[in-house]
Amino acid sequence: MMLLLAAITIPLGLDLYLPAPEDNPLTTEKIALGRQLFFDRRLSRDQSVSCAFCHDPERAFSEPKPVSIGVLGRRGRRNAPALINRGYGRRFFWDGRVPTLEEQVLKPIEDPNEMDLPLQQAATRVNLPVRDLSHALASFVRSILSGDAPYDRYLNGDRAILTAVQQAGLQLFRGKANCNSCHVGPNLTDESLHNTGIAWLNGKLADDGAGNGRFKTPTLREVARTAPYMHDGSLQTLEEVVEYYDRGGNQNPHLDAELRPLHLTSEEKASLIEFLRSLNGSLAR
Repeated sequence: MMLLLAAITIPLGLDLYLPAPEDNPLTTEKIALGRQLFFDRRLSRDQSVSCAFCHDPERAFSEPKPVSIGVLGRRGRRNAPALINRGYGRRFFWDGRVPTLEEQVLKPIEDPNEMDLPLQQAATRVNLPVRDLSHALASFVRSILSGDAPYDRYLNGDRAILTAVQQAGLQLFRGKANCNSCHVGPNLTDESLHNTGIAWLNGKLADDGAGNGRFKTPTLREVARTAPYMHDGSLQTLEEVVEYYDRGGNQNPHLDAELRPLHLTSEEKASLIEFLRSLNGSLAR
């Protein structure tokens, strides 16, 4: 592990360069303030929810509900994604519509189905300018890191840390199952938008996403802790996810070319799932 700017520790397996904007360098003070704000219910209209309401630290900053529930019981359209390692992100939200963390952290505050509070009013409640509110929250999110998993230790030379079943799953991940066509790099995501068919139900498009049902590849780190899965929370278990991809997804005119039936055996499916469990690591928060 290595220190970055004396503010955070980069766990084994992650890129040692964690980007941050020139006008919002990471400091321990901003991270601490952002952590306080993350749990502060004053940032919602009726002071009933905080950021942590949908991003539970005990679940790798994800939530167990299929879709988010905001103020006054208002129901969102999408599952709250895990916030781990988002400092490495290049686009944000499931449809990738926002390019920076500084912009992303403010959107839920003003979203009518989430916290439903004008930004200036939110900032006034916590005695900050909007810019400082944004910078502090973004800094805290950058500090939420997961690495040092059995998978990372295996790649770093500890060949005994993965079981034979998990090692077989890793080979499937890289080969027959074709998972690493999208789940690549230290954070196991290409940060790109793909049509995996989840948004298409009975031949009809249920959520346009970034166009034609395309959604951003999520990280697989901590994946065993972040159920339910997919942008709509429609798959409840890792077993369901593997079964979904094994059959090639939901067919539609815009399905990614990488999606095709895998014809995995029961043993191969079990091995792949056991490998995915090896991606749970040390979660800094």
